[in-house]
Amino acid sequence: MKRIVLRYGFGSGLMISALMGCSMLLAHRIGPGYSMLIGYTIMVASFLLVYFGVRSYRDTVLGGGISFGRALGCGLLIMLITTICYVGSWEVMYFGFMPHFMDGYFAAQIRHLEASGLDAGTLARRVAATRRSQEMYQNPLVNMAYTVVEPLPVGLLFAVLSAAVLRRKPASA
Repeated sequence: MKRIVLRYGFGSGLMISALMGCSMLLAHRIGPGYSMLIGYTIMVASFLLVYFGVRSYRDTVLGGGISFGRALGCGLLIMLITTICYVGSWEVMYFGFMPHFMDGYFAAQIRHLEASGLDAGTLARRVAATRRSQEMYQNPLVNMAYTVVEPLPVGLLFAVLSAAVLRRKPASA
């Protein structure tokens, strides 16, 4: 299982990292709404390798049969490697090349709050909280925590669905 998990995990990780890097070059041209759509499309495409990795493990190592639990374990390991690659790539891109990338995001959040018609006290508190989040985002550990939350639900969904679809009792001899 180790070889398959590593092959498909790093394959998916390379895919998600490369596609994210390419999409970041276009992010300022396509806007935040489409950028998010493209980001999640990239995650879905990359996490498809979870399915293929579990299927490969079932068919080549286990002789065609796999339990839900074993398939889930294999899928989760592939998903974990992919997620680590995603977070690592984002950290390098953000802190190495684009340390002010999220400034536009936080500015847009503040503009949205100002346009929402909140009373002055509530507005001031929410703007202050947004600015604190922006400051905290500059801490690499906080940044990693925020970043891991993006692909995790998608990867978990693919691991569970792959395990459910691919489970099969071994053929009797």
